[in-house]
Amino acid sequence: MADKRQLFSLIPKVDDILNEKKIIDILKDYDRDFVLKHVRQNIENIRKQIVKLKDNEIETFKIEEDMVISNILKSVDEEKAMNLRRVVNATGVVLHTNLGRALINDNLKNSIWDAVSNYSNLEYDIETGKRGSRYSHVEEVLSQLTGAESAMVVNNNAAAVLLVLSTMAKNKEVIVSRGQLVEIGGAFRVPEVMEQGGALLKEVGTTNKTHVWDYEKAIGEETGLLLKVHTSNYKVLGFTKEVSIEELVEIGDKYKLPVIEDIGSGTLVDFSKYGITKEPTVQESIKKGIDVVTFSGDKLLGGPQAGIIVGKKEYIDLMKKNPLTRAIRIDKLTLAALEGTLRTYLTSKNPDKEIPTLRMLTYTKEEISEKAYKLHDILRNSLVDFNIEKEEGHSQVGGGSMPTEYLKTTLIKVSHKEKNASYIEKKMRENNIPVIGRISEENILLDVRTVKEDEFNIIKTCLLEIEKMAQGGK
Repeated sequence: MADKRQLFSLIPKVDDILNEKKIIDILKDYDRDFVLKHVRQNIENIRKQIVKLKDNEIETFKIEEDMVISNILKSVDEEKAMNLRRVVNATGVVLHTNLGRALINDNLKNSIWDAVSNYSNLEYDIETGKRGSRYSHVEEVLSQLTGAESAMVVNNNAAAVLLVLSTMAKNKEVIVSRGQLVEIGGAFRVPEVMEQGGALLKEVGTTNKTHVWDYEKAIGEETGLLLKVHTSNYKVLGFTKEVSIEELVEIGDKYKLPVIEDIGSGTLVDFSKYGITKEPTVQESIKKGIDVVTFSGDKLLGGPQAGIIVGKKEYIDLMKKNPLTRAIRIDKLTLAALEGTLRTYLTSKNPDKEIPTLRMLTYTKEEISEKAYKLHDILRNSLVDFNIEKEEGHSQVGGGSMPTEYLKTTLIKVSHKEKNASYIEKKMRENNIPVIGRISEENILLDVRTVKEDEFNIIKTCLLEIEKMAQGGK
């Protein structure tokens, strides 16, 4: 009868493993110490398994060299893989903050990679042969799209607001409606951003009602500017009153004060023509006389994470000279993705078909239904132990945008004949390309709105693997 000492003696030696052909092959591509670490870790794992064996398990415990080698290769591949990686978003939340928000158009990949994998004219003026500005690559196109005199970009919208306040209202009072002192996510709040910018917050009005006279009573010698924050991530309904942009601009003109608007999600498209709740567009704010508008790049715009600032040239020029600008400036990879997205708006006949965020938000009922039928048939024809059904449901915009908007969609409802939804959901997350769905009443719900058609086979393969594991008792 075998005992643990005999099992320990069967563990392969490090040198023997390093002389195996498959290990020799990977040593051609990987650092020896890196591979050696994984060899030792796997050997140590076997030792720990043996230690934990009960007497009745010793006889059946096998140490197979092929399996040892396979485990080493697997652990090497796992450590080599990026932590930040692709997932399939089947949640139906278009701007899913945890899953990376807006997607960049596939057609831009070559242009973006060409700009960042080679030297570029990031801060070089090819025409004059002298130093240029990184903002020049998007300033003109932003001005054309929004009607603003000038523009610049930083690394996110909170940074954009911070830069505006630091430049235009440091040590001065900024008047803002109490109902607009929002939390913008991750526990970051507008008052705290204002404080970091050196501005002195002066609240006016109440949570649900603010009047013109509230602003006028608050204006004094220390007032630096008037700030309007678009409450894009919540709505106050019922007995409410808000000062309009036109009224705020009129107050600013009367008292010679600049008016700033943080429009939040920021859109260049009137979504009401698609039957979706209208959000204020950047163009409208500029046209109505707002001096400076800030908004996000990776929300309703459909670009990369960025903070975009558009408005009057005199204020934008001051911001470019602010030392803070260097700390929050946009990098070349993001800049390339943003320029590509903006030029799609400028040149395309149908940007709503080319920009993934706009495409997903504006699918027709028929288009969604057709996608659902395709995925339904693929899964139903491939899986044996899963129940596959279709049902009507709702998608969400996400990313703090349009919080009351629910988009009609068709869901694929998946359930296993033996395993519960928590088991299936966990195994989907553990897939080589994780598939992220929703759980509802012991069913997995897959919303095709946010799933690309070339990802249907990824979902099928994932569920087939889960089916095999369930059959094997894992």
